[in-house]
Amino acid sequence: MTVTKQIEQLSVVLNRQVANWTVLYTKLHHFHWYVKGSEFFTLHAKFETLYTEAAARMDEIAERLLAIGGSPVSTLKESLSLATVGEAAGGESAAQMVEAVIADYTKLVQELAAGIDSAQAAGDEATADLLIGQTADLQKTIWMLNAFLGK
Repeated sequence: MTVTKQIEQLSVVLNRQVANWTVLYTKLHHFHWYVKGSEFFTLHAKFETLYTEAAARMDEIAERLLAIGGSPVSTLKESLSLATVGEAAGGESAAQMVEAVIADYTKLVQELAAGIDSAQAAGDEATADLLIGQTADLQKTIWMLNAFLGK
């Protein structure tokens, strides 16, 4: 496979991540605004932290995509069509919100593994390193959210 083809495949993977973080940014805002119950103060603050991180992750991946000659998705319509995570349904309990974030982050970790492979196949160690770092951060957050749920 040519390097050009490998970069094209990597661009698809990175664009999916930009789309996912775009959707998650909105979903985490929704959870931040609508969380209720005895864990309100804890989760309200945590969801704010997570949507702030989501914005930074989206920007970091999009800028990396631009640096390697790609074009990041930049509309909500494009993001919703490419994303593998879904929007908030509405009406979730606090525990369901946390479970949704765990499920989404778990999916992202799986997709990032494929992205790391694509980056390494293209000889793009900088992108691989970026994705490895995000994987480690997401795994830590998954562990913490599971601990919050008593799992």
